[in-house]
Amino acid sequence: MEARADRLAAAVAKRRLDCLLVTDLVNVRYLTGFGGTNGACVCGADARVFLTDFRYTERAEAEVEGWEVITAKDDWLGEIAAHLSGRAGFEDDKMAVRTLRKLEGKLADGVGLEGAGGTVEKLRRVKDEAELAAIAAASELADEIWRWSLERGLAGRSEVDVAAAAEARMREQGAEPSFPAIVAAGPNGALPHAEPGERTIGFGELVVFDMGAKLDGYCSDGTRTFATGEPGERAREVYEVVRSAQEAALGAVQAGATGESVDTVARDPIAAAGYGERFGHGLGHGVGLEVHEEPRLSQRSEDVLRAGEVVTVEPGVYLPGELGVRIEDLVVVTPEGCRNLSGLPKDLQLVD
Repeated sequence: MEARADRLAAAVAKRRLDCLLVTDLVNVRYLTGFGGTNGACVCGADARVFLTDFRYTERAEAEVEGWEVITAKDDWLGEIAAHLSGRAGFEDDKMAVRTLRKLEGKLADGVGLEGAGGTVEKLRRVKDEAELAAIAAASELADEIWRWSLERGLAGRSEVDVAAAAEARMREQGAEPSFPAIVAAGPNGALPHAEPGERTIGFGELVVFDMGAKLDGYCSDGTRTFATGEPGERAREVYEVVRSAQEAALGAVQAGATGESVDTVARDPIAAAGYGERFGHGLGHGVGLEVHEEPRLSQRSEDVLRAGEVVTVEPGVYLPGELGVRIEDLVVVTPEGCRNLSGLPKDLQLVD
């Protein structure tokens, strides 16, 4: 954790700030290891202060290392203000305007607040070995849940039953879903973020199954599209277009590649097959303490990939009223390519 604080202090100095107030709890956890629901920290060249309230004093003393732990008494914002000095950055993309106004009213003379949102998130992009191991473990667990789900079968069950059973199994294994599982069969598969419903999964349908685990604070994310028996020539054609595009995009992921260029590698063959208008979302996103982080793989992305980042690669084709196909892997960016954390096969699997 001290190395992360050192990196943040250097970033704060580069922005010509005297300190940075971090209030987003995910960022607080990244910097300090604190997992409670009320905490903040102030970091700068001469400041490494973590603040919480009485409820979490003992927990903070056990979890937080390398920071001075302070328990705020009665005035939470006043205690924070007392530890800010000079040009103090704050997470303007996270803090409510009302909270900001109250905090400003408690600042000492000569202290000013400046927006510095995204500073910690940029540090979080590149994962260390411990983080990579945690994400890999979460991805492996999700793979196990998929295999377990397929053994129980899909056809004849409702979408919501399949999703709920998978999430319950995940909790039995000591994890939490990193997001609500998506199980979308037949025409529902054409909804990229479909919510599982009471619809019974039929035979000869495609089923989009999107799921992730959260283990030891770190997330995974992946998608497979299965078939409940022979789905027909049209479905197989669309599936192969997406599978081929996804494989091509995986081959384009490496340090130095841009998020836009990798997206294009997947998007161009889908468009050439006549389905360009049916791939309406970006190719992927970063994953870590949150299931959606920087960097982004899309036509609007200005990100340049760096070794140690973890991103999804998830092209899809969605035909309204008919079917959908999405195939998603979770990969670690390396200097010369990527390391795939997703272990399930990608040939179309026919499931009972």
